[in-house]
Amino acid sequence: MENELNEPTAIHFESRLDMSELSQGMDAIRTELKKVIVGQDKVIDYLLAAMLANGHVLLEGVPGVAKTMAVKLLAKTLDLKFSRIQFTPDLMPADILGTSIFDLKKSEFEFHPGPVFANLVLIDEVNRAPAKTQAALFEVMDERQITIDGKTYTMETPFLVMATQNPVEQEGTYRLPEAQLDRFMFKVLIDYPALEDEFEIIRREHEAVDGDKTADVNTVVDGAKLSVYKTLVRSIVVEKHLIEYIACIVQSTRENPFLYLGASPRASLAILNASKGFAALRGRDFVTPDDIKDSAVVVLQHRILVSPEKEMEGVKAEEIVKQIIDSVDVPR
Repeated sequence: MENELNEPTAIHFESRLDMSELSQGMDAIRTELKKVIVGQDKVIDYLLAAMLANGHVLLEGVPGVAKTMAVKLLAKTLDLKFSRIQFTPDLMPADILGTSIFDLKKSEFEFHPGPVFANLVLIDEVNRAPAKTQAALFEVMDERQITIDGKTYTMETPFLVMATQNPVEQEGTYRLPEAQLDRFMFKVLIDYPALEDEFEIIRREHEAVDGDKTADVNTVVDGAKLSVYKTLVRSIVVEKHLIEYIACIVQSTRENPFLYLGASPRASLAILNASKGFAALRGRDFVTPDDIKDSAVVVLQHRILVSPEKEMEGVKAEEIVKQIIDSVDVPR
């Protein structure tokens, strides 16, 4: 009896949602991606969390850090229609969305869909296209539809845009307008790999017999399963005090003296949905403060504007967001 009283009782939380199949599917995708991608575990998790939360992703990093490769490999693990668009200064909206061509046999115009009509769209160097072409993406990214010649075409689900940009080379580039940046759920900054990771990258390249590093990457999740996963993620529990926590973080961006522009309510919704994605990746059917913290930086850093004074001092948006997160009391 004494042992029963002295020994702590183990607490077991019973999951309200069955997350086992989702966890197995995400683990399988991770395994396939890591056959090629080295040392970018956090980037992989961001891509998977955004996919589960039905959000678009902007990947930013210098050339050669596997931005494009990561998205191409993710597409290979999924049984979805994939399209890649290389943005250039002469790219026009019709090159992306499609155009109506006159059919002489039918004596009528027939719409020919552009490369944006896919489930997963990779836009390489998104900041190389002019403003007119950038604007063509607004409707399709936000509402998953396009309107051409007065007719609306709805994208097949799922529909995800993953774009890359180079922060260093500015010749022949156009800065993305804030309204378009706001359409991306995440902005993920990809840094150089660590020394041991770079050694592994070189070793794998050296030992590759046929030179095709992606040949062993297999398709492991189909569109139907992904739709089930996304429906499951929407049902993940978020307690009231955690919703208040999200609101306090976003509200703090509007009151911070170092920021010229704070985040909008769209950012609050993005953090909410992204935190559900992170919870699902971790096999939980409920959101924790850590899920919100992991979401907040990548959701907010491209939605705020640093004041000119702080920008001249070299202060980055990411640093201010982290300070804001640290300053907001974590709910217990």
